[in-house]
Amino acid sequence: MGVAYFDVDGTLVGTNLLHPTWWFLSNQQSPLASARRVGRAFLRGPSMAMAEVKDRRLFNEMLYAQYKGMSQDRLATLAEEVFEEVVIPRMYAGSVDLVRKCKDAGQDVVFVTGSLDITMAPLARHLGADRVIANRLEMKHGVATGKLKRPVVAGPTKARLMSDDAREHGHDLAEAFAYSDSYSDVPMLSIVGHPYCVHPDRKLARLARAYSWPILDLRA
Repeated sequence: MGVAYFDVDGTLVGTNLLHPTWWFLSNQQSPLASARRVGRAFLRGPSMAMAEVKDRRLFNEMLYAQYKGMSQDRLATLAEEVFEEVVIPRMYAGSVDLVRKCKDAGQDVVFVTGSLDITMAPLARHLGADRVIANRLEMKHGVATGKLKRPVVAGPTKARLMSDDAREHGHDLAEAFAYSDSYSDVPMLSIVGHPYCVHPDRKLARLARAYSWPILDLRA
């Protein structure tokens, strides 16, 4: 028995954090409410773009601040729509087979992602993931405050959370597998014995070649 940790956006599915956010903002209970949320997000776009380059944690916090005032029930409904309309059409052809191979090998499958837990829940059910380590919105009286619960799942924090998960479930990271497409996930790839780069970005591809990390393409 072992464990396989998967980044999601760009690894298993051709999405990024902006895809579901756009759906949430533009599908409010009235066209006016949707327009207001989209407009506010557009104005904050440049500062969020700068944050994404400098600090993934800050980018996550700024992005999910746009959810302030959304009810938990509304978010749950929209999350199912996001899965059907955004995630499923962008799922890579080889994702189901790869996850199934991990499960058949007796591995726990764990998603480690900066996406929200509510948007990951349908995908986890669909692919049979055992656990999800994801960002969580802070709620007060059933309404999002615009803040994330700690810890924020981004960058090096992913590696720490994986280490905590492995310890809790009795897994040896030296025998663990990890899959990601992004150079920002080098910390999570570096702590396992079996790192895999899935259609990696340019910087990660260079590192993969330097360290002889396997490169996979799930798109075909």
